[in-house]
Amino acid sequence: MSSLAQIKTAIPYGIASLHAQLPEAEARKLLEWFQAYLDETWDRQIEADVKSGHLNSLLQRAEADIAANRVKPIDEILNNS
Repeated sequence: MSSLAQIKTAIPYGIASLHAQLPEAEARKLLEWFQAYLDETWDRQIEADVKSGHLNSLLQRAEADIAANRVKPIDEILNNS
């Protein structure tokens, strides 16, 4: 299956039917597996962006902000929320 439409078609009667047929523990396992898949996809995209140089301008800006002391410690930011 390569598309959302195909996946939806594979679940004949939608979420209500899936809920009736799939115990909650199994549904949670499915969700955990899918989240891991999304996390790995995100990691691969970030790695590709780093290798291709797409993030260089952001890194340069962050380094310039640090050098100019235009940053705050993360603890200070989190404590102000």
